[in-house]
Amino acid sequence: MKIINDQLGRKISIKIPPKRIVSLVPSQTELLYDLALENELVGITKFCVHPYHLKSTKKIVGGTKKVDFNKIKSLQPDFILCNKEENSYAFLPELEKIAPTYFSDINSIEDSIQLIADLGIILNRRTESINLIEKINFKLTNFKHFIKEKPTRKVAYFIWANPWMVAGNNTYINEILKLNKFENIYQNMNRYPKVEINKIRLEGDPDVIILSSEPFSFKDEHAMEIATYSNRSVTVFADGELFSWFGSRLLLSFDYFKELHKRIESHF
Repeated sequence: MKIINDQLGRKISIKIPPKRIVSLVPSQTELLYDLALENELVGITKFCVHPYHLKSTKKIVGGTKKVDFNKIKSLQPDFILCNKEENSYAFLPELEKIAPTYFSDINSIEDSIQLIADLGIILNRRTESINLIEKINFKLTNFKHFIKEKPTRKVAYFIWANPWMVAGNNTYINEILKLNKFENIYQNMNRYPKVEINKIRLEGDPDVIILSSEPFSFKDEHAMEIATYSNRSVTVFADGELFSWFGSRLLLSFDYFKELHKRIESHF
């Protein structure tokens, strides 16, 4: 047994390396796969869609907000992987009765890289984690060079409609917006606040309105409704996974952001 700390600073006693893992976080499921841990992964959520074939080869134990503890227990895991934002902390007492439970807490790319490094050590995938981190850092450095001369644009990043909700401060999404030189007009609000779109000009008058593909599927009518209140803002539909999924998904994010900037620039 070994004592480790998760990203909430909790001390966990686990067998190193774990052999049967349950992941309750879609982005972390993808990360485990990319760390060559498919065989060790025994349970996932219904939202774990990357890679897609896992849904037919692994046990589905529920969603991210509601899980079946009996299904998890039946898998006899020796390690459960959660996330502070994706999962409820109220899960913890029941999960800890089943297996050591690790909570990640990701608010920046640096946090994501630290998680990859930690899991590489805990799960005996040091080489794979180091290689992944090197690739992410290479792409990050390249993107910072790309974005250096780009203008700063005011944005509003919507995650839900009716009620209208946005990404605010103290979120991973907000850090990704900053990286893109997008000034979030709602960064004075915490987490994921509800907003009134009829006040969008008074609350910041964004240059760009970003409609995320998840967790809500925005349609053209939503874009048109916001447009009636905004001051000729450019509205773009964006892949929410590439703004909110951490871990190995970062390998795809930076190239996507470059294309997104080109789309936005074509309107100015």
